[in-house]
Amino acid sequence: MSEKILLRHEDVDNLRQLSVYEQDGGYATARRVLTEMKAEQVIEEVKASGLRGRGGAGFPTGMKWGFLPKDNPKPRYLLINADESEPGTFKDRQIIEHNPHLLLESILLSAFAIQSHKAYIYIRGEFAHGANVLIEAVQEAERAGHFGENIYGSGFDLDVVVHRGAGAYICGEETGLIESLEGKRAYPRVKPPFPAVYGVFGAPTIVNNVETLSCVRPILERGAAWFKEIGPEKSPGPKLYCVSGHVEKPGVFELPMGTPLRELIYDHCGGIRGGKQLKAVIPGGSSVPVLTADEIDINMDFESVSAAGSLMGSCGVIVMDEDTCMVRALRIIARFYHHESCGQCTPCREGTGWLERLMIGLEEGGATDRDLDLLLQISDNMMGNTVCVLADAAAMPTKSFVTKFRSEFEEHLRLGGCPQRLAATGASAVGA
Repeated sequence: MSEKILLRHEDVDNLRQLSVYEQDGGYATARRVLTEMKAEQVIEEVKASGLRGRGGAGFPTGMKWGFLPKDNPKPRYLLINADESEPGTFKDRQIIEHNPHLLLESILLSAFAIQSHKAYIYIRGEFAHGANVLIEAVQEAERAGHFGENIYGSGFDLDVVVHRGAGAYICGEETGLIESLEGKRAYPRVKPPFPAVYGVFGAPTIVNNVETLSCVRPILERGAAWFKEIGPEKSPGPKLYCVSGHVEKPGVFELPMGTPLRELIYDHCGGIRGGKQLKAVIPGGSSVPVLTADEIDINMDFESVSAAGSLMGSCGVIVMDEDTCMVRALRIIARFYHHESCGQCTPCREGTGWLERLMIGLEEGGATDRDLDLLLQISDNMMGNTVCVLADAAAMPTKSFVTKFRSEFEEHLRLGGCPQRLAATGASAVGA
């Protein structure tokens, strides 16, 4: 797939400007859909495309829209999750900062499909530049008649609000996002009821990721059949791959869903930095199980990555070379999830802190022989026992790191600390 769809700004200069976006065909699809199609037809087209959520869960988007109750008298809300906080993930930011009107036109189409007259873009608090770009783009679109009352004479009204987030990882969880939007602490809700039935302000709500919604305009412009021709049958469409870490050319790459991981690393990213050997890859952001260098011959789609023992997640590919200390890497991950736990659930609040303390002991000294098995035991007790999956996000990488690189963890135990740190400081091994 050589043509850029989501990252079209790489081929068209100044695409964030409304005039340039309109010259490139922008909002023509929205005008046609709102004046010629019914909302039900839009939902069916998105269903037929096979579009699945790009935020991590991979749930079919059209099916999700179809869960809205038809007999609820309350207003419907569309929430756009732009709280991109997963370490290793920076795809939504590219769309927001460089192609905002693609997102806004897709929001208009999606809101029309679910008959929502109020849309909130909940953007990560740290994305100050992105928030300003979006606010300016929304104002431009309103002045041009793409938002507001009786859009294109269709009788459909839509108000779009950019809402700055609360600066916490947990706000990316859809019900935590809803709580934060309502002005409360971002404690995730117990489900059911799901947001489609009881969401923001107690009303039916659809929450979609930025990349997910940005696919809606291309689908309605070119048709579901075109979208399904890209990538595998069960996970079709273009995909944004974020690659960071020890590669020659890190960045965001728009490729077909199902692109081989080896091709992504060695062809599109230029291979491992400095000609070194690959040691490990996290394929879906820091919250998913790690893959070893021998496990990268997989296609990057939901089913294939799951079959390999990991998760596609947000597709934040983190590459680690032969010099990476896996204990140090896991300690950093554990520190992040300990810091970001909202504290609502005991297994997460206490478990993430326990994991971090054990990792500190392994790296700096003071760990005992039972600590490796304790890491696994704590992880098992955390998984599936909390309101949201933040506990799982800490436990899954812990289990995979310790299991797949156990000899490295055992070396830290034997030496009484990190061998790289000991070598750098000239310290002696325990018992030497």
